[in-house]
Amino acid sequence: MNSILATPYQTADGSSTLRSLKYGAYYHSVNGAITESEHVFIKYGLGAVQHQSINILEVGFGTGLNAALTAGMAKNRELEITYYGIDLYPLSIDELSLLNYGSVLPSATASLWKSICSIPWNHPREVFPRFILHKQQVDFTQWQPSEPYHLVYFDAFAPDDQPEMWQFEGFKKLFRQLHQGGILVTYCAKGTVKDALRVAGFTLDRLQGPPGKRHMLRAWKR
Repeated sequence: MNSILATPYQTADGSSTLRSLKYGAYYHSVNGAITESEHVFIKYGLGAVQHQSINILEVGFGTGLNAALTAGMAKNRELEITYYGIDLYPLSIDELSLLNYGSVLPSATASLWKSICSIPWNHPREVFPRFILHKQQVDFTQWQPSEPYHLVYFDAFAPDDQPEMWQFEGFKKLFRQLHQGGILVTYCAKGTVKDALRVAGFTLDRLQGPPGKRHMLRAWKR
């Protein structure tokens, strides 16, 4: 990407996000970008996985914030993580430079975020020992997974903005690729999303949402 297709916005917790000009939607909650990511994906996602060696898939890699927070926790807990992030429209370095994560994240995590942003797409790299990152530029609706996962971060734009991402077919594809006992977490608790996840085979937990949202979902393969 050579042109700016997203504009910055400062959220309620002081961290910034971007607004996609293509979708007319924000990459994170305006009630707090870092707060939302920590609550949905780290606390209720990674925090619920009982393994030391973990395969993670992020659908909607976006700004790399979830990957950076995951890498920070992996370092602190000495986890071994292989992290797969897929996105059809990767943000450019110029767009990522509009974000303030380098100054508002803890210094070690900020450094990880910068490293994650600099890694080229479609070329797996070691961010640090025991953390491998695969960023793949691909259309989720056409993507065919080849790896089993313990955890899925489902962080596409909302169903009203990107409805093709929230269909039964995609969730069934993810269900098949999850290890038994694996989980999917998402900020979205819309009724149609719950129905699609259940039909795909998941068992759902409706959990307290981050600021500005009543609920979020954690879906289990049991």
